[in-house]
Amino acid sequence: MSISNGTGQSQPSAPTSALATTIKPTDLRGILKYVPRFQGQIFIIAVDGSIVADDNFGNLLVDIAVLRSLAIKVVLVHGISHQLRELSVVRNVPISNSDGSGLTDAATLDLAIRASSRVAHIIVEGLTQNILKCATTNAVRALPLGIIKGVDQQFTGKVERIDKEFITELIDRQVVPVVSPVAFGPDGKSLRVNSDLLAAEMAEALHATKIIYLTPASGLEIDGEIRREISVDALKKMVLGEPERIAADSLSKAAHAIKAIETGTPRVHILDGRVFDGLLNEVFSNEGVGSLVYGNDYAQIRKARKSDVRMIYNLTRAAVRREELIFRSQQAIEKNIEQFFVFEIDENIIACVTLYFYPDKQHLAEVGSLYVMPFYHNRGIGKKMVDYACMVAKERGTTTIIALSTQSFGFFTNVVGFEETTKEILPEARLKVYEESGRNAKVLMRQIS
Repeated sequence: MSISNGTGQSQPSAPTSALATTIKPTDLRGILKYVPRFQGQIFIIAVDGSIVADDNFGNLLVDIAVLRSLAIKVVLVHGISHQLRELSVVRNVPISNSDGSGLTDAATLDLAIRASSRVAHIIVEGLTQNILKCATTNAVRALPLGIIKGVDQQFTGKVERIDKEFITELIDRQVVPVVSPVAFGPDGKSLRVNSDLLAAEMAEALHATKIIYLTPASGLEIDGEIRREISVDALKKMVLGEPERIAADSLSKAAHAIKAIETGTPRVHILDGRVFDGLLNEVFSNEGVGSLVYGNDYAQIRKARKSDVRMIYNLTRAAVRREELIFRSQQAIEKNIEQFFVFEIDENIIACVTLYFYPDKQHLAEVGSLYVMPFYHNRGIGKKMVDYACMVAKERGTTTIIALSTQSFGFFTNVVGFEETTKEILPEARLKVYEESGRNAKVLMRQIS
């Protein structure tokens, strides 16, 4: 094990000045709201070898220093495919496989050990310049992969065990573990492992909250486009049944994201490690900059709580200004909070809807205040919110749902099955409010019996 004590000289101006010019006080306020959620949690940051070789790598290490300063625990897993291919060319030594997923012959293993040593040194050097303690370890134990479809994989390994206690002790001592894709067998000999798989295994062993894959691609490419978010169920169905829809360079990340989530890691991020401030923007914003693969507990609709009042108020202000929604003060929202349902993504409220039951018309309920953040438009969230409200209403014995809309009536009629009707369907008190408002909203209804 080699350890850096973090006392080396840093490059004084570049990382610090870059951070100072891009992180504004307003950005810091945005970051700080995430701090209580992420403090003390473990992030596995998996860096492709090509990203270590990129000019932006120094900035990434500054971002990692920011995460550590916020008491987020970091384990850094690195790849070496890029460096292995370069060594193969420079030394004129053919390699049997570059990413550790196929056969590794003796010559390839020798180059992999050299590449891994060099990459680990670059990472340790960079972390030291950012005043972070770090350590390369022998914490990954592997077994030979063996014979697959009649072919001996020779020095390719599969992870047998992660020395969790060792890694945890380093983390508790404020040390960043640096994990290499060259592991050690029962006899102490080296075996090449795939770094994407290694990150998933490490996340499982340490009960990590996230894996963040830093790649030379913008995210998970599906059907020729970057998919910003996808559930693990949808991705697994695609990988097993329609793998041709996924870009070749995204398949490994997709497969190992599925493995990670199925073994307990809630979220896997895949993003371009060459983007300046990309890591911080991915972690500390709702929208992110890459792709997110999430488990079933990621996106959910729930009843609103009093602690949500401010977020609901802020969420709907833009729609109120455009006269899409009626103005409600924070006091009014709090008073009627039991009517609200919210849609959460990564514990952030990105949509809301209200459901009101008329006490004198037990068969009738009203859906209102439907709003979805613009970034999440065209993803079916609005439909889910209305369908969920209708399901709740049906459970209460309601047979008819009404909605009033000035600008979104096309959505209600074309997407969620409402029909235009007359204002006479409104209860007397509601009709009076409707006429006094002067908004002349369309009255829509949907039978749910």
